[in-house]
Amino acid sequence: MSGETSLFDHIFKSSGLADMLAPAKTTPAMRDALEKAVPLMELPPPEVETVEDIHIAGGEGPRNARVYIPTDAMDNGAGLVFFHGGGFTVGSLGTYDPFCRRLAAVSGVRIVSVDYRMAPEHRFPAAVDDALAAFDTVRAGRLQSFGFNADRLAVGGDSAGGNLTAIVTQQRRGEAIFQLLIYPLLQLVEIKRKKSRWQDGPFLAEPTLAHIREVYLPDPGTASDPRVSPLLAPDLRNLPPAYILAAELDPLLAEGAAYADKLAAFGVPVKRVEYAGVPHGFVNLTRLVSKAIPAINAAGKALQDAMAD
Repeated sequence: MSGETSLFDHIFKSSGLADMLAPAKTTPAMRDALEKAVPLMELPPPEVETVEDIHIAGGEGPRNARVYIPTDAMDNGAGLVFFHGGGFTVGSLGTYDPFCRRLAAVSGVRIVSVDYRMAPEHRFPAAVDDALAAFDTVRAGRLQSFGFNADRLAVGGDSAGGNLTAIVTQQRRGEAIFQLLIYPLLQLVEIKRKKSRWQDGPFLAEPTLAHIREVYLPDPGTASDPRVSPLLAPDLRNLPPAYILAAELDPLLAEGAAYADKLAAFGVPVKRVEYAGVPHGFVNLTRLVSKAIPAINAAGKALQDAMAD
């Protein structure tokens, strides 16, 4: 175990986060705990020019969303449609607010963060339908009043949000110009993974993945559907360039690497950056993990470079 991981382990326990985010909590309790844990997990993010809550189209009616316009927003109207992580069951606009502010500030790219429907109340394909509807709304120019250019859109997300990102880029092939995948959940087929200490960490462990399959999928047989497991899509041609951020101590490490290889095999430009000694979810731990802010900054620079004219 690396020194940073040992320090994180100590801080995570001594801060009370380990108790707040105990895996045995019910889904509503975990959602509430995550909201309350944000000040313990996150340092104050940089300022941005505008943050505004809006409504955006979803699969079965409007969804909440939050728009971030950085102080030095790119002149070409570049925008990112962002989907948060949380295993399709937790996470919110609020828990991802520090991350989105930080990414917008460092990249200069406008961001719209989408509050898609979650399980167990709304099972597959609700989240996918909401993600596609939200992207289609921005692509149709409905956020032009915020400066979004419908022809210069990226899609991004972490974990389950990375899953939705991969699906949107596959389903809307040729419409986004970049994809930002942060330790993405790319398949829900049951497989055996090599284990280490922090692969059974606070944000993702094998029992958590089993729980996601149980509550998200109405029919276990749909696990191999590319709209559930985009890693299994047979054709990845003509997808936008990808930046994949990986965490060494993550149960999803191998599937992220496999997706990078598969994208490259189909001729898609891809850059994958792996951070050593950090667990799944570390970009939301800026107060606890020293590599979190540099990782976000590097991803933001990659986003900025990709979205420039």
